[in-house]
Amino acid sequence: MRNRGLTSDHKIKANRANAQASTGPKTADGRARAARNALRHALSLPVCSNPVLSEEVETLAREIAGPDANAETPDLARQIAEAQIDLRRVRCARQKLLSDALDDPQYDSWQEKTAVLKSLLRKNVPDLPVENLVAFLNSTPQGPHKLATILSQQAKQLLAMDRYERRALSRRKSAIRAFDETPR
Repeated sequence: MRNRGLTSDHKIKANRANAQASTGPKTADGRARAARNALRHALSLPVCSNPVLSEEVETLAREIAGPDANAETPDLARQIAEAQIDLRRVRCARQKLLSDALDDPQYDSWQEKTAVLKSLLRKNVPDLPVENLVAFLNSTPQGPHKLATILSQQAKQLLAMDRYERRALSRRKSAIRAFDETPR
């Protein structure tokens, strides 16, 4: 029977080589960019880290708890308020992301243009008149095509925002259940 507790020298060398290849960004610029990833929309920061939002949480918590709150009720109301403010913050960030892109008259569909250029560089592609190609490269998407372009190019950020939103909804739901189960 083979001893599974011991790791072979080959496996150790492979693990070390993999670790060296995956230690993250190497340049100062890359490290700085990676450090900002979680703060892109500031959605990873707790609500209470922002003094303005903290005040909103306290105000909403007092409204939820009501004037005749017992000792436990304000804490539970604060959990509901934090989740609600977080939810609003995520939805505002999503709305800002999309409206900024829609309002930008120069918003470009660079991914689509890159795909077209790559296809033109392949062999056996019929020649395209240069003026048509220049017109296409200088065009910007309009109307529904612009929205579709924005949604496809911002999909990764929108998915991240959806995860923050689901987390806030789940926290709010749990907090409301706990609040409702507490005797007043």
